Formats: sequence, structure tokens, C-alpha cells
Amino acid sequence: MKSRIELLGHPLHPILIPFPFAFLTGAVMFDALAWITSSASFWSTGGYLVAAGIATGLLAAVPGVVDFLSVVPPHSSAKRRATRHLLSNTAALTLFALAWFLRGESPAAAVIAPEVLGLLLLGAGGWMGGTLVYRNQIGVDHRYANAGRWNEGRVEAGGNPRFVPVGPLEDVGVDQMKLLHVNDRRVVVGRTLSGCVAFSDRCTHKGGSLADGVMICGTVQCPWHGSQFDVATGGVKAGPADRAIATYRLREEEGELTLDLRPEPDRS
Repeated sequence: MKSRIELLGHPLHPILIPFPFAFLTGAVMFDALAWITSSASFWSTGGYLVAAGIATGLLAAVPGVVDFLSVVPPHSSAKRRATRHLLSNTAALTLFALAWFLRGESPAAAVIAPEVLGLLLLGAGGWMGGTLVYRNQIGVDHRYANAGRWNEGRVEAGGNPRFVPVGPLEDVGVDQMKLLHVNDRRVVVGRTLSGCVAFSDRCTHKGGSLADGVMICGTVQCPWHGSQFDVATGGVKAGPADRAIATYRLREEEGELTLDLRPEPDRS
């Protein structure tokens, strides 16, 4: 799934995160050297690097928060990992801010200690961020040829009606999908050779977004671990998932689709 904040087609988050890493790592190195050598110039340089690292860290956090709120699938292993990533990075920046606040004119271990701890937390957060990118594929355009543009929409359904109009699917071709946010639900509407289908966006294994995966010949595959489901019945066609996904009824009248929010019985 794609980041909503993009620069020249690339997510901003990976572009920005090297700066706080470089600045804050340099700050710890210069401060440590200043403490060892009693160098005022090293200490001054470390102070400037801490300020730059905090500023760029806050800047890099903006697209990260956007991804956390709108891109990472809810109720998934990635959401839990992203939460730990967020907390780790927040704690790291807080420790560096504390060290900067305590900073005097001469090197002090009381300043360097929280910086070292902050750098360790920053490294842990970076490792989790890398896992989110490479394992959970957050912010990575990895989809298959002819998948079409990333397609997403929102439908406000007042109360709990049985049928919700979702409009035409003119922009969705065969074996393409569209993610619909229906109140607090995420439903995938797709087109197969047999017609339109609707099913839950959540893989029953680790909660990956099926709309971000591959659908072909009536089968959708989760991009995280390869679980496959029958889009008509919801049944598992290949693991590691061992539970079916929910499917929903669709009806079409004069080119307009209506979604029945009640899950169909498990027909797998």
C-alpha cells in the first residue's frame, strides 16, 4: 500500500529517516570524544548535531504517522510492530531532547548517558521500521503487472443498513481490486471473469491487506506470507492461513453496485 505523502512518486519517509540517524549518531560520537579529550569544539559540534537530529527526526515522523494511521492494516502484526516502532523512536527523541536540555558548556556523562540510550532505542526502532518495509511491505509498490492504479474509496453508511451503495466499478478491470472503507470495515471489491466479488481485506493469518496483494483466476493472495483464498467462498486455498475470510453479497442494477454488509455463510 502506498504512502499518502509522496515526493516524485517515492514515499517521503525513507528519504528523510537517514538524516536523524546520521545527525544523532554523529552527536554521540562528538560528545563522547569531547568527554574523553575535554574538547570544547567537539562538545559544541555535538550540541549542533543533537539539535539538527531532533528537528529532522520530528520532520521524518510526519509521513511515518500518516502511514501509521492510514496505511498500516489495523488489527495486524504490522500494526503492533508499527506501534512499537513509534514508541521506540518517540522515546529516543525524548531522551535526546532531555540531553540537549541538560547540556552545559562542558562535557558531562549525565548528558552523554541518555544520548547513548536514545541511540540504542533509535537503532531498535530502525530495525522494526526495516521489518515493516521488507516483511510487511509498508510503503512499497510491489504489485503485479496490470494491477491498475492503487484504488481506494470511502463509503459512509449511516447506522447499520443492510445495503450500502458503492457506485460503479468502471475503473476496476478483470483481476483488479478496490479497497472500500465502509464505516470501520475494510472491504475489497474486485472483478473476476465471473463477475464482481466482495470480501474482507484482512488476511486471517497475520492481518495483511488483501487489497495490496494479487488476485487472479478467482484467488487472492496475501502479500505478506502468501496465504491464498477463494474470493467467491472465502475458503483457504493455501496456507499459512487456516481460517476463511468473510465474503459479502453484491448486487448490480443499471451499472451501480450495492454491497450487503452481512457476511455470507462460510461456503468453503
